[in-house]
Amino acid sequence: MSLQILQIVFKYGVSAAEYKRAVSPMSDDIAAVPGLRWKIWIINEVESESGGIFLFDDEAAVQAFLEGPVAARVTTHPALSDFSVKQFDVMEAETAVTRGPI
Repeated sequence: MSLQILQIVFKYGVSAAEYKRAVSPMSDDIAAVPGLRWKIWIINEVESESGGIFLFDDEAAVQAFLEGPVAARVTTHPALSDFSVKQFDVMEAETAVTRGPI
């Protein structure tokens, strides 16, 4: 089994302040996802784009998250659109050399 990176990016249709207020309470729910080691929250206010970079224990944990209730809350939110979801294997040896948080 290999560590997995999940990259999710989407557009938001509200102000950045409204977006942050809406998603901030989800932090605890996301932190409790089984198999999730960490998430980095990302935002580009100029482009009204946001999302996250996630590190999961394995592909099964990624799939469980994508099929679970937390991801469903995000993907069905009416203020969010244009989702890009990409999954990657982690190149662990090279990441360790460059001090990646794995």
